[in-house]
Amino acid sequence: MIHDTAPDTFRPDLADKLRQLEQKYAAMGQDMASYLEGLLQADYLTYWDYIHLETLLSLQNPRTAYPDELIFITYHQTVELYFKLILHEIHQIAGHEALTAVFFTERMQRINRYFDILQHSFGVMVEGMDRDQFLKFRMALLPSSGFQSVQFRQIEITSTDFRNLVVAPEGTADDAPIEALYEYLYWKQGATELATQQKTLTLRQFEKQYGPQLVKLAVEFKERNLWRCFRRLQATGTASNDLIQELRAFDRRVNVQWKLSHLRSAVKYLHKEPEDIKATGGTNWQTYLPPMQQNRIFFPGLWSDAEKQNWGNARFGKPEA
Repeated sequence: MIHDTAPDTFRPDLADKLRQLEQKYAAMGQDMASYLEGLLQADYLTYWDYIHLETLLSLQNPRTAYPDELIFITYHQTVELYFKLILHEIHQIAGHEALTAVFFTERMQRINRYFDILQHSFGVMVEGMDRDQFLKFRMALLPSSGFQSVQFRQIEITSTDFRNLVVAPEGTADDAPIEALYEYLYWKQGATELATQQKTLTLRQFEKQYGPQLVKLAVEFKERNLWRCFRRLQATGTASNDLIQELRAFDRRVNVQWKLSHLRSAVKYLHKEPEDIKATGGTNWQTYLPPMQQNRIFFPGLWSDAEKQNWGNARFGKPEA
């Protein structure tokens, strides 16, 4: 027990901290002295241990001897880490028990900051690799493809109503179950062989690995995706203009600017007269990547008809009003 009559050599502020610790551990039925003993025995934390530096730097394992493959793999791993942060923020919004426009807006600002970094970092891919090296080492990556980024698909699913991500046949009921709509997700059209209309190996691998997980996520977020969260605030009259602007910026960044960045990269590395080079995953990138072709909008109610008609234009995601 820490008493008020601490030795003169014992700092009063430390005595107060020890009292607080004692109360904390006592509330959990734990012995503070044992935890202090563990602290005495523990080594100091270092930066390299905290971020697991050696492990992190060991995760880049190029498949070829071409130097620029290290750029390729490191960049994609970096992108996935930012996707993880974006999903972290989305889950905070969706899981907030008393969501406010202020909290929602602040988290959307974080998300937009992450995507802004990603968009501007694409120069690492577009300008930062030797084209001849890329066209050679990419053949060792078959049939993998950035198309198989499950975290990007999770961002899409947790952002909007599932129906906004599908290209369903005419006559499909508006209230069709997610399990039925899953087959018509828009991005599956980008991994279909043009000649045979069969699913590419890239798509078959992806669906086998993640299909059930994505369906489960879509069901889980049916009523708490970002669009539904906004609509609830809107219904109570508490949605702010700042929030609307952040959601619009997010929609534009993901569905126009990010995809245009991918298109620029594909054009530089895969465009060749008279016929374009196939992507590693067999995706028909020429028709799949242009955002005007995809025409995906997370928050359709936040855009005017004129803006939606100009969606994905060459002005890098700044639709005209």
